[in-house]
Amino acid sequence: VQLVESGGGLVQAGGSLRLSCAASGRSFSVYDMGWFRQALGKEREFVASIGWSGGFTYYADSVKGRFTISRDNAKNTVYLQMNSLKPEDTAIYYCAASPAATPMVYGYWGQGTLVTVSS
Repeated sequence: VQLVESGGGLVQAGGSLRLSCAASGRSFSVYDMGWFRQALGKEREFVASIGWSGGFTYYADSVKGRFTISRDNAKNTVYLQMNSLKPEDTAIYYCAASPAATPMVYGYWGQGTLVTVSS
């Protein structure tokens, strides 16, 4: 599966962005999907994940209550709605796919989209 993220940009603190990740290739609906991020000089960290059917979601504590992950299997797309953004959310955001048969094993990654939150 190939993944392409979009929707990143520059936003002021307190603002919102919605990231999209379009998938192509093998059947999108058999994959759990995740969002990760990597800030400059830091390790990549988990942000959120969603099960193949959309019935299960999980969030990092740092984004819980502010970010919402969703998916539209008919459009082969996963989204990350980010509200109440903080400067510490600044990072490159990556989407990733994990076969539902092997949860949390993210073998497919997009190229990333940059989110910059100004104070």
